[in-house]
Order: sequence, then C-alpha cells, then structure tokens
Amino acid sequence: MVITNFLERNAQLWADDTALVELNPEKWETDNAGWKEAELVMSDPFADAYRREMTWKEFDDEANRIANLLINKGYGKDDKIAILMMNSLEWLPIYFGILKAGCLAVPLNFRYASDEIGYCLDLADIALLFFGAEFIERLKPYAAADGSANIVVGMRSIPTLFTGVCDCPNFSVPADAEIAKYPSKKPNLGYELNPEDNAAIYFSSGTTGFPKAILHAHRSLTMACKAEQAHHAQTREDVFLCIPPLYHTGAKMHWFGSLLSGSKGVILKGAKPSWIIDAAANERASIVWLLVPWAQDILDAIDRGDIDLAGKDLSRWRLMHIGAQPVPPSLIKRWKQKFPHHAYDTNYGLSESIGPGCVHLGTENVHKVGAIGKAGYLWETKIVDERRETVTRGEVGELAVRGDGVMKEYYKNPEATAEILTGDGWLITGDMAREDDDGFIFLVDRKKDVIITGGENLYPVQIEDFLRGNDAIKDVAVIGLPDDRLGEIAAAIIELKPGAKCTEDDIQAFCADLPRYKRPRKIIFAPVPRNPTGKIEKPKLREIYAGGSVVEKQVSN
Repeated sequence: MVITNFLERNAQLWADDTALVELNPEKWETDNAGWKEAELVMSDPFADAYRREMTWKEFDDEANRIANLLINKGYGKDDKIAILMMNSLEWLPIYFGILKAGCLAVPLNFRYASDEIGYCLDLADIALLFFGAEFIERLKPYAAADGSANIVVGMRSIPTLFTGVCDCPNFSVPADAEIAKYPSKKPNLGYELNPEDNAAIYFSSGTTGFPKAILHAHRSLTMACKAEQAHHAQTREDVFLCIPPLYHTGAKMHWFGSLLSGSKGVILKGAKPSWIIDAAANERASIVWLLVPWAQDILDAIDRGDIDLAGKDLSRWRLMHIGAQPVPPSLIKRWKQKFPHHAYDTNYGLSESIGPGCVHLGTENVHKVGAIGKAGYLWETKIVDERRETVTRGEVGELAVRGDGVMKEYYKNPEATAEILTGDGWLITGDMAREDDDGFIFLVDRKKDVIITGGENLYPVQIEDFLRGNDAIKDVAVIGLPDDRLGEIAAAIIELKPGAKCTEDDIQAFCADLPRYKRPRKIIFAPVPRNPTGKIEKPKLREIYAGGSVVEKQVSN
C-alpha cells in the first residue's frame, strides 16, 4: 500500500466530511478589528476570506486533477516536482497530486533566499515548480530573458505554475486555470505504485551550509502514517491543529495520523499565542503540536494577562505535543500547571528518518520528561561509539535508528550517504545520547556541537536545560568559542523575557550549582535565532560571535 490509497479511501468512506481547514488570522487582523471578533462573523460569507475548508472528496478530486495535469504534460515516474508555497489549503492537494502522478514531491523551505532556491532546484533535477506569490521576487533572477513561462537554473529550463492570488508573473502560468482543465477521476498511470518507488525529496535544514537532498520511498510515507497514529491514537473524532510549515517533515508527518484516521486537520497560518488558543477553541482542536518557543510564548502571554482563558472552550484539547528540539522539563511543569488535563508527549526524528516518530516518549511516561523516549512504533534504536559498536547502557554515544522510514540516500551524494547509512539499514543520526536504566533515551547534544574545553567534553544541551530553569530567561543557546589556552570555551547567548531584569553576575550566581567546568565562561545577552522548525541556528551564532568581534567580559576561572 502507498499513502495515496489512504486519501482515496477517505474520499469514498467520508466524502462530505471536512478534511482540511485553513485559518488566516493575520489577514483578519489586517482587514478587520481583530481576531478576537472572529466568532461574531464566522457564519457570514465574508468570513470565507479568513476560514476556508475542504471535504475529503474535494481533496481527492483536486489531487486527481493535478495528477492528470502532470501526466498530460508528459511528467511521470521519477520526475521531480517542487513546491515553494506558504501553508495553505492548496498545499496538500498539490503534494498528493504529485504522488498520484508517480512523480516525486519536492517541498522547498519558504525561507530560502534566491540562491538557495536555485541551488535546490538544480540539485534535485526539478522538472516543474509550483510556487506562491510570496516568491515572485526571489524567482525573478531565474526568469527566462524572453519572458517565456519557465525558470532557468543552471543549464535547464524549469516550467512553473503560479498559485498566488495576485497577477501572475510573465515567467509562469496560473495554476488554478490549468488545473481546472483536467478531470477529477483517478489518473491512469499504466502501472501500480509500490512501496519501494521513489516518492519525495526533502532537504536537510542546511544549518551547516547548503542543504542535502534526502530521497524517500513511498514506504517511508506510509511508515510515518502508521507510527503517528499508533503513538497518538487518532480517531475520526480528533481535530489536529497544524501550525509548523508543511514543507518540513515535522508538520506533515504528524498530520499523517489524521490522514490515516480520517479526521480533520486545521492549518493555522501564523503562531501568535492568541491565534493558537483561539483556533484551538473555535475549531475544537484535540491535538496541538507546538515548538518550544511557541509553548513558552503562550505561557508568558497568559502570565502577562494578554490571554484570558476564561470563556475559551478548550475542553476537547487532550494532547499537547511538542518536539523538534530538546524540551526543558521546567516548560512542561509550567504547562501542566496551566493545563492540568492535557496529556504531554514528545517525539524525536530527523528528515532522514521521515521526520518524527523513530523515538517516542509516550503520554504514560510524563515522569520521564526530559527524555525523548524509546524506539517508536516499528522502529529500532541503539547507541554506538565511533566504531559503530553498541555502548554500555548509561554511556554517551551516537544515536542510531532503523526502520522503513529511513531514507534511501542523499540524492546525488554517495559520499555523504555512506557516512550515515550502514549496510544493514542503520541510520547514524549525528545526535549524542545516552540510555538510562529504564531504557529511556536522553539527547545529550549534536555531535558537531559538542564543546571540547581543556580536554573535557561539554554538551551544550545540558547547560541550556539548566539555564532555562531561570525564570528571567526566555531562550538560551550555548556554543563553543575559540580559546588559546583551553581550545574552546562555553558561551551562553541568553534572550531574556520581556521586562525581565538580569545581569551577568546574576547568571553566574545562578550557575553556582553547575560543576565549575560546565559553567559558561562568556555571557551574551542577545536574541536566540531559530529556524522555522524551532532549531537553534548555532552556525549563525558562531559566525556572529566567534571571530574576535565579541566585546562581552570573559568570566574568570
């Protein structure tokens, strides 16, 4: 079975039930008095500009039209079709239409600059690009000189379909008009898709340079569906609130549990705390997936009085699900104080393992907050040393995972593939971890982020978790900076909560309970940059602060 079979099943069994909802509170706030007044006019046709929905049959019909368009245009097996769009109601039908045509879906990060877009289009051998209005300026450098409907990258010409609502640029063709020409019947490929067929290329987060292209088979996508539904027990009554970008495996693969269960998914365009709470209340969400900064922002907004939970019907919200980075235990303690009825869960994953799920905590293990969990449904895990041999339980090593969700390869990069894939199917993640006596896995840090100071290994995540226990700190990142005597020293970049008062001396006093060698030797009060999936952009911080430009006082021994 391949993942498109689930969509076709849902369209047959629950044709008129709502599959997807799109909420656009930012547009509402721009056009009207504010999101908080949305309930007053939600029944008004004018509200369609801010809330749109799609049934399972409409979803499948649109995916079929897109597939028939692609087939009619000559695209087929192993052709790569890119998606460069913000989250929208159209995003997932385009994705599934690409898969139904036997092509590979290639989602692109909406934060890519023009040169990164060109790099990815070229690396993945893109044959066609769907793009939104937000990206016109970034694509203009690649437009054909004669204004014809294609994008020129390297030596290739790439046709494009424009999905925006403004005027279509002269280098593209309007997608809606093209799609409408084709029938909504299931496309005839002339063959059956199978689990080992190539399905998608995802790009690594690119935190160490230009991203790698990660090739997945259809088996990876169906594996993600099964693992997500097994972990969170979605039924047809659930409503999943999806906020992260759909180009990333983290958001889409969590939604795959809704696909498998035939339940409603709500795409929220924006992550303002009040928008999240109002969307959860208005749409009767039962599962909300958050990043650490969003959860912190919600709690801070409640504490400041910016969000009043009185009158908000959040009774169906059963699961607060968080991931994409280490989760501070102090955050979950605060969350449970505000929302004691919420179950808590976290997943670990990476794009090379089709996103979240290869390690899973489980709602029954809230006493292990801080751990990422144990091997997920249908997954295996182990922790290995430099020789890739299993370490003794309790020792720090590199986490390895194995299962049907592991990528096939880094596309066109056999050297990088060989570095992380073993001959017997294990994926070496690059994350340092340890396993406790109960078999729960705790992340220690990224292998490349380990700081070696005076011969001692420092794991920044451990120091960051400690510092997040300070009530004045909103976010923190610990990086290594060059030092003539010790090789490297630990520097803490600290972002304070709005209005918080805290000095370097206060931080050093707070760190008195840390072993001396783990205490940050440099304190920098500054914003902590994160990418769209919530990961701290440590290479950016090292670029900013490692080079003699930092003037903050170095802490003495």
